[in-house]
Amino acid sequence: MKKNIIAMNASIMIGLGSILAAPSVYAESISDLEKQKEFIQEKRSGVESNISDTEKKIDSLQDKQMTAEDQIAAIEAKIAESAKKIDAKNAEITQTKKEIEALKEEIKVLKERIAKRNEVLKERALSFQETGGDVNYLEVLFGSSSFGDLVDRVGAVATIAEADRDILKQHELDKKELEEKQKAVETKLASLEVAKAELLEIQKQQKQQKQEKDALVKKLKQQTEKHEHEKMGLEEEKANLAAQEKAIKSAISLEHQRLAELEAARKKAAAEAKKRAEQEAAQAAAQAASQASQATETKKQSTSSGYSAKSNSSSSSSPASSNVSQAPAVSSGTFTRPSAGYVSSTMGERWNKQHAGIDIAASGTVPVVAAADGVVSRSYFSSTYGNVVFVTHSISGQQWTTVYAHLSSRQVGEGAVVAKGQQVGIMGNTGHSYGQHLHFELHKGSWNYSKSNAVNPLNYIPN
Repeated sequence: MKKNIIAMNASIMIGLGSILAAPSVYAESISDLEKQKEFIQEKRSGVESNISDTEKKIDSLQDKQMTAEDQIAAIEAKIAESAKKIDAKNAEITQTKKEIEALKEEIKVLKERIAKRNEVLKERALSFQETGGDVNYLEVLFGSSSFGDLVDRVGAVATIAEADRDILKQHELDKKELEEKQKAVETKLASLEVAKAELLEIQKQQKQQKQEKDALVKKLKQQTEKHEHEKMGLEEEKANLAAQEKAIKSAISLEHQRLAELEAARKKAAAEAKKRAEQEAAQAAAQAASQASQATETKKQSTSSGYSAKSNSSSSSSPASSNVSQAPAVSSGTFTRPSAGYVSSTMGERWNKQHAGIDIAASGTVPVVAAADGVVSRSYFSSTYGNVVFVTHSISGQQWTTVYAHLSSRQVGEGAVVAKGQQVGIMGNTGHSYGQHLHFELHKGSWNYSKSNAVNPLNYIPN
C-alpha cells in the first residue's frame, strides 16, 4: 500500500517537475527574440546610415552632372564660335580664290606682253649682233643729207635707244610684279588654309571634349539612377526591418503572455496536485481499515483516473478546424507548402538577374497560406512584388522570413499573428508579373534588398 502511495506521489512530482521546468524554455525563447530584436535594430541603424551615404553620393553625382552640363554648354558655345570663324575663313578663301582667278587673267596678259617684248628684244639683239652694235646707229647718222636731217636722225636714234631701255625696264618691272602678285596670293591662300586647318583642329578638339563630357554626363546619370535604385531598395529594406522589429516585439509580448498563462497553469496544477495528494493520503488511511474495501476503492480510483486522462488527452488532441479550401495539406515539417500548383520557376539565375525564390503556378482561385507560425511584418502593394505579405518566424531561436508576392488580394494585415497553414491571400498576377503565380521566398534571417539571406525553398517545403 505504501508503495502505491509513493508511486502516485512520484508521478505527481514528475508532472510538477515538467511544468516547473517549462518557464526556462520559454525564457530562452524570449532571450532569443530579444537578441533578434537588437540585431534588427542594429541592422536598421546600419541601413539608415547606408541611405544617408547613398543620398550624399546622389547629391555629389548631381553636382558633378550639373558642372559637366555647364561645361558642355560652354563647349557648345565655343564650337558655335569656331564654326562662325571657319565660315568666315571659308568666305575669305573663296574670295581669295576668285582673286587668284582674276590674277590669272592679269598674268595671262602680262605673259603676252612679256612674250611680245621678248620678240622685240630678240630682234634688237639679232640686229646688234649682225651690225656690231653701234654701226647701225652710225649708218643712220652718216646717211643724213643735211644738218637738219642729221639732227632729226640723232633724235630718232636717241628715241630708239631710250625705247629699248624702257622696254627692258618695263620688262623687268612686269616680271617682278608678276612674281610678287603670285607670291602674295599664294602666301595669302596658304595662310588662310593654315588658319582654317587650325580652326578645324580646334573645332575637332572641342567636339571631342563635348563627346567626353556627354559620355561623362551619361555615366553620371547611370550612376545616379543606380544609387537612386539602391536608395529605394534600402528604404524598402528599412521599412521591412521596422516591420520585422514590430513583429518581434509582438512575438515577445505573445511569449510573455504565454509564459504568464503557463505560470498560472503551473500554480493551478500545483494546487490541484496538492489537493489530490491530500485526498489520496486520506483515502490511503481509510483503506488501511479494510483490505477488501481498499481493493474496491483502488479499482474505482484507477478507472476514474483512466477516464479522466483519456478525456483530457482526447480534448487536447482535437485538431483545429480550417476554412482554407483548395490549399495543400499542412505538412509536419518546419515549413509547409504555401499553395497548390506546380513549380514553374526555380531559384537561381533568370533574365540576367538572381531569382531569389520559386514560382508556383495554378489557375482559378488558389489560396495562399502561411508556411509556418509567425507574425505578419508587412502587408502592402509593391511596384515589383505587387500585393505582397511578409511573415516573420522565430523557430528554435532562429529568425526566418517568408515572402508571398503577386497576390490578387491580401487576407492579413501587419501585426497579425498567423498559424501554419492559415490563409494569407489569393494567388494573382500583380506587380512585375507575367501570368498568375505565387512568388515565394524563404530567408534565413531578415529580408534585405540584396536578398543575401535567401535560401532555396525547395530544400525546406514538401514537393
